[in-house]
Amino acid sequence: MSLQICILTETYYPVVGGGETQARLLAEGLVARGHSVLIVTRRSDPGLKNIERYGQVAVHRLGFSGNGQLKKWGLLLSTIPALIRLRGEYDLVFVSGFRIVGPAAVLVSKLFRKGSVLKSDSQGEMSGEYFESGLKKIRLSRGNFLFRSFLTLRNSILRKADAFSAISDGIADEYRQNGVDPRQIHRIPNCVDMSDFYPVDGEKKRNLRDRLQIPRDAVVAVYTGRLVSYKGLPLLVRVWDELSRGNADVLLLLVGTGGLDIHNCEPELKGFVRRHQLEGAVRFTGSVDNVPEYLQAADIFVLPTEDDAFPSSLVEAMAAALPAVSTPVGAIQSIISDGQNGLLVDPGEYKQLHGALQSLIDDPDLRSRLGTAAWETVQENYSADTVTEKYLHLYQAVVDKLAPGRAASNL
Repeated sequence: MSLQICILTETYYPVVGGGETQARLLAEGLVARGHSVLIVTRRSDPGLKNIERYGQVAVHRLGFSGNGQLKKWGLLLSTIPALIRLRGEYDLVFVSGFRIVGPAAVLVSKLFRKGSVLKSDSQGEMSGEYFESGLKKIRLSRGNFLFRSFLTLRNSILRKADAFSAISDGIADEYRQNGVDPRQIHRIPNCVDMSDFYPVDGEKKRNLRDRLQIPRDAVVAVYTGRLVSYKGLPLLVRVWDELSRGNADVLLLLVGTGGLDIHNCEPELKGFVRRHQLEGAVRFTGSVDNVPEYLQAADIFVLPTEDDAFPSSLVEAMAAALPAVSTPVGAIQSIISDGQNGLLVDPGEYKQLHGALQSLIDDPDLRSRLGTAAWETVQENYSADTVTEKYLHLYQAVVDKLAPGRAASNL
């Protein structure tokens, strides 16, 4: 018998983001190995169907649809009845990004003797640090009695999950500090599909630039992912303002949108670009379904993030042999070795970010050397096949422990 897996996540494809991409890669990898996958997610766009299929992956979208944080939290109300209704279609619930929907998955799984595995997509999901920005908007802090009470109750439920996936050492530490049994914690990194993300030769790069209306001779830096403040994007556009005035033919591509994230800074970025007349040096692509092509058309990847657990966008860019400029936060410090397969700068440091980008703009040989080493790093450590196998072994162990012999391994 094959496993039946329900992946519960706040948003899913065609929404573009690191967590969404990881959920999609895992779903497709499981299906390719003969297992069935059901996606339960929020109907983030009213134009999306309530139920549809992408290949062999069934997607069930729940209300409340549309933008707004309150609608996002509406998942608390809609997830439990959905998981109960669909309980015959899964053996185990895997939650990708458990900050809101994790308790619902654990409660339903315990009620119906299903397995439950939780994965934090961001640092601070269990400690509550992730919510600080949103709390400030309503003039509250993590020390507020009501929030502390909510967090205590939520975490007491989360700790009853069968297993936790940690994409970085920092998240594994956070789990332990918040009372998770170390034996429940499994270190599994994020991954990249190297059949989608790969380097191209000079001729194809030129053709891509023509099609994407990118100047052939420009030095192009690219960022992919959500346009959110903690990724260091307000700092990046300030730095790019100076760089573009001192260097002819440079272009920064910001690929993605702010979406529903509480840290959305897209309006702020567009306002800065407009006020400083940077429309010729900074381009916003919006939501796209051809991220690999933008990476292949670029020369540099930049991610000056201030707080990141494991940015999938970074390993995707490295798989496309792009030299990356990033910061030593979360798992990045184990992915990039400064000066060997990328460049590291301290978070929030204007001069360091400016210097790193300038060095790559000036030196094509440095770009080539770092890009080649980056590609080799991803090949060795972060392929989608390797990570899918790790999750399959974990799921099988959880299901067998609940009901020995119920599902035979089909690895």
